[in-house]
Amino acid sequence: QVRLEESGGGSVQAGESLSLSCHASGSLSSAETMGWYRQTPGNERELVALITNYGYTNYGRFVRGRFSITRASDHMSVHLQMNSLKPEDTAVYYCYRAGFWGQGIQVTVSS
Repeated sequence: QVRLEESGGGSVQAGESLSLSCHASGSLSSAETMGWYRQTPGNERELVALITNYGYTNYGRFVRGRFSITRASDHMSVHLQMNSLKPEDTAVYYCYRAGFWGQGIQVTVSS
């Protein structure tokens, strides 16, 4: 059983920053890629950021240098720093690892 516990998020004004964290527990390998996706009503879940156990990162095209994902040395947690947030970043953000998903956490950006 794998559990992904998300924290952070909330509501901010456009231009402000937020951070998200996700801690994984259960039967896991340190080699698994981990990261975040997001979803808005009526749309498919889209990539926000992923990081491998070697530290290689992959970001969604909309990020454009505004977000940064890091991974703890024990490979069990990731942290997503989101800067210069825009109203269109409003979504439910989901932590992902090895085919498992967190419950989702709301991020709301007001103009």
